[in-house]
Amino acid sequence: METRVAVMSIIVENMDSVEPLNALLHGSGKYIIGRMGIPYHKRGISIISIALDAPQDAIAALAGKIGNLKGISVKTAYSSVISKD
Repeated sequence: METRVAVMSIIVENMDSVEPLNALLHGSGKYIIGRMGIPYHKRGISIISIALDAPQDAIAALAGKIGNLKGISVKTAYSSVISKD
């Protein structure tokens, strides 16, 4: 299986979507290298960065599901590092 390293940036503007977001991330936990969350209280948002090593289709599917949550924006940056595990 080919995997790629990627970073997913997530901005949460609707705190009602946090629970479904966490459920999606938990479901993809086997691919997550690390996660950093920063609450920005002054603006009432949260900023989350996720490092992943996963098949490209799994990364794209996760980003699509996250992007469909109300009040959440997501962008993904892919590295050129591809490995065969």
